[in-house]
Amino acid sequence: MQTKMELNREGDVNSTSARRNFTDNLSLKSKIILKADESYFIKQSMSSPCMNVITKVEDCYIEDMSGKRYLDFHGNSLHQVGYKNPYVIKAVKNQLDDLSFVPRRYTAEIVVKAAKALVDKTISKDYRVLFTPSGSAGVGIALKIARKVTGKYKVISLWESFHGAGLDTISVGGEYVFKKDMGPLMPGCIRAIPYNAYRNLINSSSSEAVANFCLDYLEYIIRNEGEIGAILLEPVRATDTHIPPKMYFERLRKICDENEILLIFDEIPTALGRSGKFYVHETFNVEPDILVLGKGLGGGVIPQACVLTKTKYDMAQDISLGHYTHEKPALGCAAILATINYIDDFNLLENCNTLSIFARKCSKNLYEKYECIGDIRIIGLLITFEMVKNRISKEKDDEITEKILYYCLSNGLSFKLSNGNCITWHPPLIVTKEQLYFAFSLLEEAISSFE
Repeated sequence: MQTKMELNREGDVNSTSARRNFTDNLSLKSKIILKADESYFIKQSMSSPCMNVITKVEDCYIEDMSGKRYLDFHGNSLHQVGYKNPYVIKAVKNQLDDLSFVPRRYTAEIVVKAAKALVDKTISKDYRVLFTPSGSAGVGIALKIARKVTGKYKVISLWESFHGAGLDTISVGGEYVFKKDMGPLMPGCIRAIPYNAYRNLINSSSSEAVANFCLDYLEYIIRNEGEIGAILLEPVRATDTHIPPKMYFERLRKICDENEILLIFDEIPTALGRSGKFYVHETFNVEPDILVLGKGLGGGVIPQACVLTKTKYDMAQDISLGHYTHEKPALGCAAILATINYIDDFNLLENCNTLSIFARKCSKNLYEKYECIGDIRIIGLLITFEMVKNRISKEKDDEITEKILYYCLSNGLSFKLSNGNCITWHPPLIVTKEQLYFAFSLLEEAISSFE
């Protein structure tokens, strides 16, 4: 009999029978290492125990101990420029030989160049930068800046959102799996309706009508709650690719301005070209007051994140916002510059947009053929397939989703599951048309096997 935990398939949960069947077919050496890993590392949902042992990563691929390669459309959303990117590897190696660490109270040319490069990619070029050791820490800094600037501690975020696993970031996050058993969290955190939740309830309504309903409710909260200092959201929900219309962000920006609320965008998994633009908010031509970046910022080599805030809000000189040991990270900044240069030099935004058109064509063919696909959502190379039992009721089909995952893994394609029934692909921006075609062909093969 399956337990409640076993039926929870959010993001490769490590307790299902399908997961066990997959690991049972691994080599003996892999099983020995997996057992050792489990004996030393803290267990946690979606992370440990692990399901395989890898020995190599390169370009778009990971390779396990048996030499089997997997086209990786998961990558923890950090491999925009691919694994072992030669620009990034060379830059980090050179930086190690030159200047490996910058102590507090000092700076270096490399960190100034990296900060300028990130600011130069914004629409207004009117931001200041603070480097942080993780995206979660970056969100925490963004909340601190909002409190300092506005004098108000309350923040509105969205149900189902994810902004990191720290106590402050799970307080503003909307996923129960991170808050379960944690007790009292940070006060002043208010949850609003995400665009995708209401959209699922009234699928027949236009995207503009759904957006206006959600924003009407947001304004209701602001009027009746009072003392709101910030609104925090992912402009495109990363895990299952929900994309509000442009007018949603135009009106949201207006609401924030009228109520003296800072708008914070979390683009940690989605920036650096995945949406077809360097920053996601460029798509909607609306700038946030504060922008948080991470994951792929270090080129898939160095853990690196940062916060960009509008210049006029650079007013915390009397307090220590971060005071991080690696606040001027020489290695991280070398990786950032190399990543940006590689995206530009190899026209990865153009490649992303070209292959996005191809992905839409392939997706349309699948949608027309298979009733178990309830919806397909694509922006750039952020892609999600929502699996349902039928399109009329839109009842989630977690079972077929998991079967498809392990079928594809067994045949060389890795990706993420979200919300139980969503297949989410975040391919590297270096992915080729042939590799994308392989992924779609294998997905169709899996769907036809289980539909």
